[in-house]
Amino acid sequence: MHVVVIGAGAAGMMAAYAAASHRASVVLLEKNNKTGVKILMSGGTRCNLTHHTDARGIADAFGHAKRFLQPSLGGFPPQAVVDFFESAGVATKIESTGKVFPVSNRAVQVRDALHHYAVDAGVEIRTGCGVTGIRPDGQKWLVETEQSVIATDRVIVTTGGKSWPGCGTTGDAYAWMTELGHAIERTRPALVPLLGGEPWMKDLSGLAVDDSIVTVLPVSGKQKSLAHRRGSLLFTHFGFSGPVAMDVSGAITAATSVDQVHTIADLVPQYSEEEVKTALSNRQDGGKLKVSSLLSMWLPNRLANAITTQLGHDARLAELSKNSKNRLIQNLKRMQLPIRGTRGFEKAEVTAGGVRLDQVDPRTFESRIHKGLFIAGELLDVDGPIGGYNFQAAFSTGRAAGIAASS
Repeated sequence: MHVVVIGAGAAGMMAAYAAASHRASVVLLEKNNKTGVKILMSGGTRCNLTHHTDARGIADAFGHAKRFLQPSLGGFPPQAVVDFFESAGVATKIESTGKVFPVSNRAVQVRDALHHYAVDAGVEIRTGCGVTGIRPDGQKWLVETEQSVIATDRVIVTTGGKSWPGCGTTGDAYAWMTELGHAIERTRPALVPLLGGEPWMKDLSGLAVDDSIVTVLPVSGKQKSLAHRRGSLLFTHFGFSGPVAMDVSGAITAATSVDQVHTIADLVPQYSEEEVKTALSNRQDGGKLKVSSLLSMWLPNRLANAITTQLGHDARLAELSKNSKNRLIQNLKRMQLPIRGTRGFEKAEVTAGGVRLDQVDPRTFESRIHKGLFIAGELLDVDGPIGGYNFQAAFSTGRAAGIAASS
C-alpha cells in the first residue's frame, strides 16, 4: 500500500509513522523547509504535548466533538502518548495545571522524536514540497505538488487550519476539501488573545490575576453562560490574554458579532459575594482599614489601586456608602471586560471549525464521500482548551488515520 501524507505537523508525522509501521510505503510532504514548525513554537517553545487525564477527560473537553473523538482517544490515550515519547528518550513532567511537558522544556525534543520515529519506520520525508491540489483518478489519488504529480493508493490530509499562518498553516486544504464535496464549518480563531478593555485597564499591562473566573454570556435571551473558565487572567496593552481569556475566546468568535456577547470576570473566586460584602462591612478594627488595603490582601497592588481609583477615593471601610460597596462588589465579582475583537488567526493557537465531522468515519478518519481519502488533526472541526488537549487530539487522530490508511 502506498500512502501520501500531506503536512508534517503533529498529526501528519504521527500518521506517517503509524502507516509505515504497518508496512505501508509512505511519503510525507511538507511545504516548510523543516518538519513540525508549529510544534517548535508551541507552549512558548516548551510544547505542552498532552494533559494528565484519561481518554474520557480529553474527549469531554471537546464539546460537540466529544463522541467523534472517543474511538481514536481510546486507541491512543494520554498515557500512551507519554509512553511513546518517553520511549524516544523524551522524559516528561506533569505541572500543577495538569499540563504535560518535556522535562527539558524544549519543544524541539518532541519534534525530533516524531521526526526520527517516522524516518526509522521508513517514511520518506520531502520538505520544501508544497501541495497545490489533490484529486481522485480511478483507483488512485493524484497529489499535485509544486514539483510533480504523485500517484498514490491513499492520501492523508493533515495540513492543519489557519492559526499561526507564519508556520505555514494557511488553510490551503479547505479549498481542496470543498472541491471534493466536503462541507466546511465556519472557521474562526480560537485560543486567541482578546482585544478590548476599559481605558484605565491599559495601565495594568503585564499584570496577571492568578486565580479568576471569566464568563461569556449572551447579551439577549437566557443568561446561560456560553463559556466559563477558571485560571490566570493577563491584562495586556491590547486587552486580555492568559489561559482563561484564550479559553473563552472560541465562544466569542462563535458569535456572529462581538456585540452579541458580553464578558465578565470574577477576580476573587475564592470568596462568595456574601463574604466580600461582609469583609467590606468589617467593623473589627472600627472600620479604619482603607479600601485599597483590603483589596491588596486579595489582588495584586496595581489592580487593587486601580479599582480603588475607579471608586473615586480611597475611603475607610466605615465611610463607604451602600452605593460604593455595591460598585466594589460589582468590580470584584462581575468586572466588565469589554471585548471588541481578537488578535485573529495570526495569534490564535488553534482553528475552530473545519471539515464537518459527520462526513468522516471517527474510527478510521476516512472520508465518507471518497474512498482512500483520510482527514486528521486540526483540519477537522475539532478544537479543545489550552492544556495539551489539541496536541493529544492530533496524535490520536493522526495515528488512527495512519493505521487505517495502511490496510
